[in-house]
Amino acid sequence: MSIKQNVESVNERIKKAAESAGKNYEDIKLLVATKYADVEQIKELIGSGIKVIGENRVQEADNKFQQLPDVEKHMIGHLQSNKAKLAVKIFDVIQTIDSLKIAKEVNKRAFEINKIMPVFIEVNVSGEESKYGINAEEVSDFYNKLVKLTNLKVDGLMTIAPLAEAEESRICFKKLKQINNELGLKYLSMGMSNDFEVAIEEGSNLLRLGRIFFR
Repeated sequence: MSIKQNVESVNERIKKAAESAGKNYEDIKLLVATKYADVEQIKELIGSGIKVIGENRVQEADNKFQQLPDVEKHMIGHLQSNKAKLAVKIFDVIQTIDSLKIAKEVNKRAFEINKIMPVFIEVNVSGEESKYGINAEEVSDFYNKLVKLTNLKVDGLMTIAPLAEAEESRICFKKLKQINNELGLKYLSMGMSNDFEVAIEEGSNLLRLGRIFFR
């Protein structure tokens, strides 16, 4: 199938999942993870109606973005302090704030260019040592520290579920939703190519899908 056909197919699945869960399809944002896509493929995605893309590495993203039409751009990979200056410049949202150190560096770099930087808190709901993110029980305290940083705007929570069957991801999605019930943030970024329908059922309104578009 072509990229355009894959976009149409995925949108239809999102719509069906939303209707089944009693959600509004228009309220669910679709982000395409373009880590493995080249510039021409990304242009094809944008031409097929994709309005949000996500990249994992700052330097690679910068090289691609210079060749792309205007589109909403999210940082969805782990961010190192020495890449924060460029990340703040080129991304519209940073989804992977997972320490006070990186939050302060992003805030500093945003202040330097007079930008209010929308960010998400990355939460390690599964507790896997191989994953980045704040521990679930620390999110509330971490959020209270972030809101004191004047050039950050905390817009959401993000998590990566274990690479397992979709139903096994449900537990993680439920837990992130419960955390956000206390914080009331705008976005729950959860759900990838293998589990996005379950994520929608559990309250996700920002999906991060990648490989499903390139097969």
